[in-house]
Amino acid sequence: MAGAPSLEDIRDAAARIALYARRTPVLTSRTLDEMTGAACFFKCENFQRVGAFKFRGACNAVFSLSEAGRGVVTHSSGNHAQALALAARLRGIPAYIVMPRNVLAIKQAAVEGYGGHITLCEPTLAAREETTARIQRETGAELVHPYNDYRVIAGQGTAALELCEEIPDLDAVIAPVGGGGLLSGTAIAVAALRPEAAVYGAEPAEADDALRSLRAGRILPSENPKTIADGLLTSLGEKTFPIIQKLVRDIVTVSEDEIVSAMRLVWERMKIVIEPSAAVAVALLLQRGAGFSGARIGVILSGGNVDLDRLPWRAEGGLLK
Repeated sequence: MAGAPSLEDIRDAAARIALYARRTPVLTSRTLDEMTGAACFFKCENFQRVGAFKFRGACNAVFSLSEAGRGVVTHSSGNHAQALALAARLRGIPAYIVMPRNVLAIKQAAVEGYGGHITLCEPTLAAREETTARIQRETGAELVHPYNDYRVIAGQGTAALELCEEIPDLDAVIAPVGGGGLLSGTAIAVAALRPEAAVYGAEPAEADDALRSLRAGRILPSENPKTIADGLLTSLGEKTFPIIQKLVRDIVTVSEDEIVSAMRLVWERMKIVIEPSAAVAVALLLQRGAGFSGARIGVILSGGNVDLDRLPWRAEGGLLK
């Protein structure tokens, strides 16, 4: 794909991944509607394969390849690693995954369970990129970046495509933003299908590079981000930034307390498991509730991969009250 994806590219991606990705449900919550005064529609990517929207982009990238025999390679310590490993297994090709040495054992096990070949490296971006480049040279594998890849962006956009097809009269759509793949794909789909609707990016205040970048008009990388929403630690890429700059109405930041409260609220009231990164979008919805009163709001719940031994509301010796 030579340039930024179009709606046609997203539709092509949807057809390409239809046999493999789930069409996830759109759920509602009377409680959240009452709290915000809005009609809220939650696109539940926590029910996607590997538990996150990342499977859409990885699957589209893998099945877009005309020459795939040498496999694919990426660096990721999160959901993209699992997604690419599974997509590669479904196509019958190897997936080489570079992960930092300090990655949780449970994440390594998940990647290995999907058939990924893991190489550990030092926990720095430079080490990850250098190790990935070396493996690419040695194997001839195709690089599939976690977000800075138009094939991945088009795949991620299929979630918003499905949401807009099911709920065609939305006034706004909220998606979390880290590297920007999901938000970029969402913005492209919404702009084409519902141009009247505003698209908002939700970001942790402790990892606010997207907000700072939009204000500055250039990419400002994350500076030691520290947030419970560990899926949103990455900075925008040169492919995602221009799309967000053009099509996203605003980036709104939320606090760590707001993220935890939103996550717990969804667990308790909607009876579904979402991860902190997904809760960031819900936190924005709750924070700006009065501004959304009377509107129809779509929210992308990006994933549901949670370490149940490290829940954010747990305290030593029991659960926080």
